[in-house]
Amino acid sequence: MNYKYTLVLISMCGLLVACGKQESSTNALDADVATNGGNPAAEEAALQIQGAYMRGIVAEISDDRYEGRGPGSRGDELARQYLAAQMEALGLLPGASDGSWEQPFDLVGLNTAQPGTWTFEGHGKSVELKQWDQYIVGSGVQEDRAEFADAELVFVGYGIQAPEFDWDDYKDVDVTGKVLLIMNNDPDWDPDLFAGETRLWYGRWDYKYLTAARHGAVGALIIHTTPSAGYPFQVVQTSGTGVQFELPAGDEPRSQLTGWIAEDATRDLVAMAGMDLDELREAAFNRDFEPVPLGVTSSLAMDVEVTRVQSANVLGLIPGSDPRLQDEVVIYTAHHDHLGIGKPNDDGDAIYNGAMDNSTGVAQVMAIAKAFKALPEAPRRSVLVALVGAEEQGLLGSEYYAANPTFAPGKIAANINYDGGNIWGHTHDVTFVGLGKSSIDQIITMIAHEQGRTVKADQFADRGYFYRSDQFSFAKIGVPAMYLDSGTDFIDRPPEWGREQQDHFTEVNYHQPSDEYDPSWNFTGMEDDALLGFWTGLAIANADEMPSWNSGDEFEAVRLTALEAAK
Repeated sequence: MNYKYTLVLISMCGLLVACGKQESSTNALDADVATNGGNPAAEEAALQIQGAYMRGIVAEISDDRYEGRGPGSRGDELARQYLAAQMEALGLLPGASDGSWEQPFDLVGLNTAQPGTWTFEGHGKSVELKQWDQYIVGSGVQEDRAEFADAELVFVGYGIQAPEFDWDDYKDVDVTGKVLLIMNNDPDWDPDLFAGETRLWYGRWDYKYLTAARHGAVGALIIHTTPSAGYPFQVVQTSGTGVQFELPAGDEPRSQLTGWIAEDATRDLVAMAGMDLDELREAAFNRDFEPVPLGVTSSLAMDVEVTRVQSANVLGLIPGSDPRLQDEVVIYTAHHDHLGIGKPNDDGDAIYNGAMDNSTGVAQVMAIAKAFKALPEAPRRSVLVALVGAEEQGLLGSEYYAANPTFAPGKIAANINYDGGNIWGHTHDVTFVGLGKSSIDQIITMIAHEQGRTVKADQFADRGYFYRSDQFSFAKIGVPAMYLDSGTDFIDRPPEWGREQQDHFTEVNYHQPSDEYDPSWNFTGMEDDALLGFWTGLAIANADEMPSWNSGDEFEAVRLTALEAAK
């Protein structure tokens, strides 16, 4: 099925009126930008987005030769060299501040010798848990030993402090020197409390670890359930073992231990205290919840192999054609890394190739870059292709770029991120992770309509995808950011077929050696999604005004500060 991109010649102001006069003329994309429709040169350039080109990139960097592209590894370096060469072949310019293709950043690797068993004592009882089956832990400090002695377990509910929701699970209780048991996710039963089923950053493991450390806890254990995590415990097992990378530590507080504990193991520990886990969780569903000491203690000492390596973001630039606007930029991101070589699966395969996650995202961004370079004239604003590293370790490459940007945050018009691709074919819909947060909504909605598709908000909102991929790093510095993901309503398929395919990937292949390229993959859906991102970025790059966060959005204040600083 072919889509013709004859977009409606309608100004963005006209669109905003049609959509109900959404905020405001000073922040909206203004009337001078028609959406590239009827532009034969742009339509010709868009034809460069081809499945065959993307297929070649996916097959290449997910090959065993790249050894899973673990940060700082030989495969990581090979992938970066390959991608820089592809950018150069397309005619992009080196995008790093020093005129090179790479923005290097240091990583500290922590390989924690997790004990095979872990003993807890209290109330005259003793429970011994088994590593791998019941817990996965690691060092929270960048030192050669992580340890604590006779630390009491304290159940802290969700472990959230959110004054805007009048929610505080800590209640000024001193948990210094304690090991905290923390529920995953955030309160999800009321759409007016937090965001209902949509997971916020409060529900993410990194927020919970940071908050526990600020309160002086020596350990933080997140209670795993598949519904609350959005993935099975096997993902924790494969992602949380081996070398774990971080950016070099600053002066921020840190716990000695961070990790995950299986639900059945947690239930046993709580039972030692004569309590019931379900009753504790029920109590944590209320604002008046207070931390519950369990009277169960434990000691732990772990040797840690500390290494230092370097990875890099690969940056390619297309300078803008408008002297007034070329110092502003639209940034496309996809992470080039994966998990490298790890624990073998039942077939003896130890290479975590990361074909879907995220060779497909890299391929879509590269195809978009190819289309931009096919334009007879560059867009008014610059376009930066940023293939970032160490995303799987906690968005580290994009976090480093956000702290050391090549364009001032107030000059970054938007970030368009791809993390995964549609390998199953055409859809009636497309998923916009971030829908409802910024004025990009109207652009995406109109262009998708010209594709014959409907834009839907995050269709797996309970998994918190906005806060677990690289667009979050840009949002935190104020940049209107979005993540384009596959739809689920597949053409000529039963209604639930798409969700079944995505759930199967999560349950079987996500962060596993089985995430390998398959020649049977259908790249037509990736073509559709890459075309949508191309036309969206082109509209933003050619508009008089940059996008804005919607009034009251969580990132609006930092954006206004960034814009003021950039004046």
